[in-house]
Amino acid sequence: MRARGNPEKSPSPQYLSLPPLLLLIFVLLKSVSQESNSTGTTSTNSEVELDKAKSNENRTQGKACPQKNQPEEEIPKVPKGPGPYFYISGSNGAGLVSIYCQSRGWQRIYDNRREDYALKWCEIKCRETYYHFKEGEQLLYQIPNNRVFTTKIGLLCCLREQEQMMKKISRSPNSKLLKMEEFFPESFRLDLKEERNAFFELCKEEQIWICKPSCSNQGRGIFLLKNPAAVNTLQAKLHSTEEYLLNKRVPYKAPQARIVQRYIHQPLLLEGKKFDVRSYLLIACTAPYVLFFAQGYVRLTCVNYDAASDDLTVHLTNQYMQKNNSLYSQLKDETVWQMEHFNSYVNEKFRKTNGLPKDWVFTVFTKRMQQIMLQCFLAAKHKLDRKLGYFDLIGCDFLIDENFKVWLLEMNANPALHTNCKVLRDIIPAVVYESLDLVLEVFNKRLKGQSVLPLETLCHFVLLYHEDAADLGQKQPSKLRTGLCTGRYLRPHTGSTSHFGQSPAKMLENSSKKPGCSRKKVALLPRKNCRQTVLTIPHVQLFDHHGKTL
Repeated sequence: MRARGNPEKSPSPQYLSLPPLLLLIFVLLKSVSQESNSTGTTSTNSEVELDKAKSNENRTQGKACPQKNQPEEEIPKVPKGPGPYFYISGSNGAGLVSIYCQSRGWQRIYDNRREDYALKWCEIKCRETYYHFKEGEQLLYQIPNNRVFTTKIGLLCCLREQEQMMKKISRSPNSKLLKMEEFFPESFRLDLKEERNAFFELCKEEQIWICKPSCSNQGRGIFLLKNPAAVNTLQAKLHSTEEYLLNKRVPYKAPQARIVQRYIHQPLLLEGKKFDVRSYLLIACTAPYVLFFAQGYVRLTCVNYDAASDDLTVHLTNQYMQKNNSLYSQLKDETVWQMEHFNSYVNEKFRKTNGLPKDWVFTVFTKRMQQIMLQCFLAAKHKLDRKLGYFDLIGCDFLIDENFKVWLLEMNANPALHTNCKVLRDIIPAVVYESLDLVLEVFNKRLKGQSVLPLETLCHFVLLYHEDAADLGQKQPSKLRTGLCTGRYLRPHTGSTSHFGQSPAKMLENSSKKPGCSRKKVALLPRKNCRQTVLTIPHVQLFDHHGKTL
């Protein structure tokens, strides 16, 4: 009788007739084979767990996680109820957009090939998305060619063209357009030989310049040129690359698209730290253009500022860069300030000593940010693709120097909408929800042929620019088919809630603070006639650094 044991290690009946020696060899070989398979399975499982851990790590760092890497069982392939439907790709702002849409009874779909969506929110732009977009029937986040003013070179070109145009028509006394030198650091393109050489001729003295890739964000690829030796090294590298390509007789390839800017080496400091201000430009509609300004927050470095430091976390304020500092985990909440905190600090520390008006942050500084944003948009608006349903949220970064002069650093497409600290949890949901409220309200009014103003959902945002309907009729591109649009994919199905105009309470159930109108009024400009008054450059009231009318 055969002893009881592990049935997996017992030989099969057909091998029992073998001689004892061969039978022993067979059992040993089978055992080794099973152990090997078991080890392989364990290794595979470990790799899967490692991939999951990396995926979780990416989420905690605020990086986008492609949906194809997510567990298949967590993604329902078919929505649970009727439309309207919305589609989200990427992680930036995904949770907030999903809460907003679901609070209106919309259903999320996960198949990018479906064309019956009401709203599509994509972190990365895809040609097919725009090809299948139905104007006046759907809403689509990100204007397809927003790069014309959200890349460093694109913005530089637009502002230069605007400057040249203003010189030709001789700047009228009533024009409120700023000169580039009044708000934009001196810049050169390194991908153009003539500009490259002009920059290298200029950099003969001890000056600090900052070199940035044209299309990157989050501080990636940025470095400082702090002395003539560093500039000479860069020049030699670019020259050797050119020589190599010529000698190899390969098709000419321009150097990587980069710009160099004069570094603002004497910035205003908060508690000894460098900072900048992130504000928002909402393009709620492109046919006609309807633009809004929204206050954002202040971003500070972890350590005190030192212009001579080689540590980039001393010079670059964004959170992606600050995470590289060893103190970030301890100081994370201290690297982001609300605008109210910033305003109080300026009132207390700088108002009397620098002769500033009370609430300089919410008067002079805010008006200057609005003016610069609008001027940049006007420089690019004739280049942007326009279809009813396109909308965009642009992150605009400003720096203030020690003389309280305001500088525009850059304008960013798809700005970070993460809420990984207390201040951001108070601010970002309000920005996302009111953006979508305004986009939907303007879209629906356009479909019904109603006047855009007044705006029922306008709360914290400020109307910055409204293209007059008469002007749109005269200058309307042939591709705008606004008269034929019905918005059919946004119509609520029977039994679903209205997709606009309802209380925001539901969508904020899981948020730490209601965006509504609960934030302090000091964070906003005076709202007198804000719904009827449009801020356009010929009529905007300008102030100097000390709040005196220009």
